[in-house]
Amino acid sequence: MVTNILFRSGAVMAAEQIRYSVPEELEKGSYVGNIAKDLGLEPRELEERGVRIVSRGRTQLFALNLRSGILVTAGRIDREELCDRSPKCVVSLEILLEDKVKIFGIEVEIIDVNDNAPTFGIEQREIKVAENENPGTRFPLPEAFDPDVGVNSLQGYQLSSNVHFSLDVPSGADGIKSPELVLELALDREEEAVHHLLLTAFDGGDLAHSGTVKIHVTLVDTNDNAPVFTQPEYHVNVLENVPVGYRLLTVKATDPDEGANGEVTYSFRKVRDKMSQLFQLNSLTGDITILGDLDYENSGFHDIDVEAHDGPGLRARSKVLVTVLDVNDNAPEVTVTSLTSSIQETSSPGTVIALFNVHDSDSGENGLVTCSILDNLPFTLEKTYGNYHRLLTRKTLDREEVSEYNITVTATDHGIPPLSTETHISLQVADINDNPPAFPHASYSAYIPENNPKGASILSMSAQDPDSMENARVTYSLAEDTLHGMPLSSYVSINSDTGVLYALHSFDYEQIRDLQLLVTASDSGEPPLSSNVSLSIFILDQNDNAPEILYPTLPTDGSTGVELAPRYAESGYLVTKVVAVDRDSGQNAWLSYHLLKASEPGLFQVGLHTGEVHTARALLDRDVLKQSLVVAVQDHGQPPLSATVTLTVFLANSIPDILADLSSLESPDNPDDSDLTLYLVVAVAAVSCVFLAFVIVLLALRLRRWHASRLLQAAGGGLLGAPASASQFVGMDGVRAFLQTYSHEVSLTAGSRESHVIFPQPNYADTLLSQDSCGKSEPLLITQDISETKGDASLHQVSQSSDPAGPRPGLARAQRQREPARVGGRPQRQRAAGAVPGAGARRLGALRHGAARRAARLPGHQGGGGGRRLGTQCLAVIPRAAGQRAGTLQPGAAHGRGAHGACFGRQGRGPPAPAGRCAGWGTAAPLGHSHAAPGFR
Repeated sequence: MVTNILFRSGAVMAAEQIRYSVPEELEKGSYVGNIAKDLGLEPRELEERGVRIVSRGRTQLFALNLRSGILVTAGRIDREELCDRSPKCVVSLEILLEDKVKIFGIEVEIIDVNDNAPTFGIEQREIKVAENENPGTRFPLPEAFDPDVGVNSLQGYQLSSNVHFSLDVPSGADGIKSPELVLELALDREEEAVHHLLLTAFDGGDLAHSGTVKIHVTLVDTNDNAPVFTQPEYHVNVLENVPVGYRLLTVKATDPDEGANGEVTYSFRKVRDKMSQLFQLNSLTGDITILGDLDYENSGFHDIDVEAHDGPGLRARSKVLVTVLDVNDNAPEVTVTSLTSSIQETSSPGTVIALFNVHDSDSGENGLVTCSILDNLPFTLEKTYGNYHRLLTRKTLDREEVSEYNITVTATDHGIPPLSTETHISLQVADINDNPPAFPHASYSAYIPENNPKGASILSMSAQDPDSMENARVTYSLAEDTLHGMPLSSYVSINSDTGVLYALHSFDYEQIRDLQLLVTASDSGEPPLSSNVSLSIFILDQNDNAPEILYPTLPTDGSTGVELAPRYAESGYLVTKVVAVDRDSGQNAWLSYHLLKASEPGLFQVGLHTGEVHTARALLDRDVLKQSLVVAVQDHGQPPLSATVTLTVFLANSIPDILADLSSLESPDNPDDSDLTLYLVVAVAAVSCVFLAFVIVLLALRLRRWHASRLLQAAGGGLLGAPASASQFVGMDGVRAFLQTYSHEVSLTAGSRESHVIFPQPNYADTLLSQDSCGKSEPLLITQDISETKGDASLHQVSQSSDPAGPRPGLARAQRQREPARVGGRPQRQRAAGAVPGAGARRLGALRHGAARRAARLPGHQGGGGGRRLGTQCLAVIPRAAGQRAGTLQPGAAHGRGAHGACFGRQGRGPPAPAGRCAGWGTAAPLGHSHAAPGFR
């Protein structure tokens, strides 16, 4: 029979308790109650909502069928084992609704059934009765024990029929029935010494049970005093932790009889198993000692019945009431009924982590329990139903700060000393993608040398994401942009997994000097988060460009560039400047200039850093016209690169001075310039022919002059003084030609055959002789016009004049005054460079001979007297001027500063020639002063 009782009163509903009743000794799986119905749930909802039974430290007596929602027994239930003889036996359990974290209390009352028969504990009892006992005497009989309660417990006793004895069952103050044997008739030992009786004890219930004990009544001699206890009840308090063997107390009973009738022995009445396991009674001394461990939590009070009897069998009864005192010997027990092992970091405060029950088996202050956790944890404890507590979050968690919590819940009682229990709860904080990847630097810079190989690693970048798993897996990419019209992704790439940046092609510093990139780091969370960082890639210059010559540049027609330097430039003169650039930068673009090769070493020098070409010394007449220089320009890279340029420097004042040398220049190899080359060859050939013709004519004239000089030498006299011409040298250096004139002054005295010849050093001049110098002529007394003697008017090129007034006074005197200076002042002059030895003497003899012969034919000749003024003819050496071709002859003055000249004239019939007028032939001299040459060549 099962009774279900559901209390729906307001108080019971507030406590959320359900009560059932069930008889003991039911088979496993017996129906107890419909939990689903009483909770207002459908059976299928039980499993979905996590409904289950939670219990604390005891064997499960009941089970919940989740399919049907029925509470059933988990095994046989023995009420006597659970509740002993308690009038009411109630078992409490809790039902947990997991989804709402809610507890319902269940109370199941165990209904007693008559499953135990009364027992006496002994099989027989012997009673000695004095034969002189009076009727009405009572003798205690053994009491039966039935663990059942109510109607199923012990109900009464029956005694087998006997004429001498009857049974009486009085009830004591505690309601316990004690059977007594009552003597009805006087006994006679001689008639019957022993009476055998049978005492039966029976219980109630539907099926009554009974138990028996044999009673042997032995008649003895008279013993008229029974033992008497010193106290009708003994009270004692004992701590539950007293050791085994501890003497609890000593009971004492006395018997005034003597002998065997006065010897008292002690024993327990109604001996039960639990009692015999805890206490021990010494039958001779009456000492009660502890036999087993006392436990306040199992039983806090013990009622011990003690009996004393003498030798003949008279008995006395007493009670020992033992109160067990609680000590704090039990630590609190923590039972976790619901636990969450993981929680998201964004969970709101108040999220339930765990539900647990706390129990302490001690009582009073020893059983009061307080739960606590560390204050620095973001959690809090909240007490709910009964001894249940909830562990809640106090604030929002952050996995990046703490990814796992080891929570220690400490349950401490209030005993002295306090006992505590620690329960460890591990909680994982589940990650969400709430942190973007972060680079350790705000910006990055990388350097890569130009001409790098394709695929070269530039830089490794790394971003950290404090999240975990996929939320922390970082991928890298480059922001789209363009450079020089091309996407940046065509220049560099980045490994999406490692963040290593690679060059996709070889960089050229001269084209690209830096790249500005934006690197993006993205995680793999949902949604993905990202961050950017700027990256500057700088291309490092390498020495991969040789210097480039900007000036001088080769002409577009393929000819060689030409530089001019004045023929008489001093040391340090700036001839030209080599200009070069290097497309590299830094040290690779530092340029230095060196003179590698020169046709004439020591003549030029090049500035190391400026590239300026200066003369290292003053130019000399022996320096050739054309100078070739090779200048090297070198940078300071490693290894250094260089370039060379060839400079052609002409030592001349102007372009016409070097035209004759153009044929020596290299002809271009370009087929397109063949016409220009042909023109140059024809021009050089024509100039050469003209020059050859000029040389032939000049040789013819020299032969005629030589012939005339022989005639003059043969004439022999009358000529006071006449100039003699030195040799003229015609040289050719390639196409270049120049004439050097060497003048020799000849002084002849009148009236004698002695002559004085002066060979002055050759002087060179760069300036024209003034025409005034040509007016200073030497008086020559000749008797015949030179033109008549020679018979060749072509030799007189410019002008002739006569003086009608006759010879000027003082002319001969001036001549005489000059002769000592000429002869005595410079008697030992050196012969000019290039003069042929002996040539001057031969010419002088010819001149003297011809002059003497012509003087004899001159009209008005009076020996050494005066003569007529001769028209003068002056041959001037004209220096080469700008725009003039070399080798041309120009009329001009022949007597200037530091110069010596000779003019020859004839008698003129017209007006006198103007002062300073003198006609002659001139030739250019490279250096020094010019000298006059005779007018007949």
